[in-house]
Amino acid sequence: MHTRILATLLALAVCCGGAGAQDLVTHWPQRTVTIVVPFSAGSTPDSIARVVADRLGARLGQPVLVENRPGASGNTGTAAVAKAAPDGYTLGVSIVGPLVINAILFPKMPYDTAKEIAPVTILASQPSVLVAHPGVAATGVPELLDLLKKDAGKFTYGSIGRGSLSHLAMESLASKAGVKLVHLPFQGSPAAATALLRGDVQLAVLPAASVVPLGRAGKLKLLAVTSPKRSPLLADLPTLGEHAIAGVEADAWVGLIAPAGTPEPVLARLHREAVAVLAEPEVVAKLAQQFVVPIANTPAEFRAVLKEERDRWAPIIAAAGIKME
Repeated sequence: MHTRILATLLALAVCCGGAGAQDLVTHWPQRTVTIVVPFSAGSTPDSIARVVADRLGARLGQPVLVENRPGASGNTGTAAVAKAAPDGYTLGVSIVGPLVINAILFPKMPYDTAKEIAPVTILASQPSVLVAHPGVAATGVPELLDLLKKDAGKFTYGSIGRGSLSHLAMESLASKAGVKLVHLPFQGSPAAATALLRGDVQLAVLPAASVVPLGRAGKLKLLAVTSPKRSPLLADLPTLGEHAIAGVEADAWVGLIAPAGTPEPVLARLHREAVAVLAEPEVVAKLAQQFVVPIANTPAEFRAVLKEERDRWAPIIAAAGIKME
């Protein structure tokens, strides 16, 4: 008798649990959805999140708000997403640093990307640009490589922070060129670009939006994009691969993520609506103003990118001995 009663109670629990999950999927969302950005307002991830959130809310029928939670090189905000309830109401955007690189750099992480985060789609990507101070006697990559090989000691490069993509890209370039360069980190792209303008540093790999306008004004030299192929928004700039510098790929992509365990139908709808948003002409135009192009890949393709990024940067980090305390 007791066994039969226990079995009945378990069956009811399963049924109720299943009904609750189905109800969530059927009616999601019924209230405001929050997208956590692990960087400050005005950053590229923040700007992309706000462009997408506005239109995503219209498609979902509920407000989609952006919440900035910067700190710890993006770990703070990304951890907030990883630890959130997997109910579709807390989402996030993040980049290669918090999702891949930081796990190699930091001795301890507050989350495990592979176990606690569900990749939805890479929303968009901005090419990084190899840029030089006007005083550098090179108009292209071949001339720059010749200068570096003759006297690398004359050159210092800036980045947007130790362990950042701009730091690793220059370390990779220096390694492939067979030279050692002096690194000077700054707090963000504006500060690094200002240092270039002043001549405090001679080289940098920085997001296109921070340097292309300066290059077009003749204040900096734009040498190449660190992308596998030319950017449609910067078609006049060659890739490093065109000059036999292969493997230095440092596009600044921004991905949409959710807590692991979020119901698959919710993730599927979120992916479908995000892809539709990224195809809207108005969204494409707004992103293009920041030299950003939509990507809208699948969750499986997003996961593959994460693996590729780890395989690319782990050897560079190890060879350069880069660590974060």
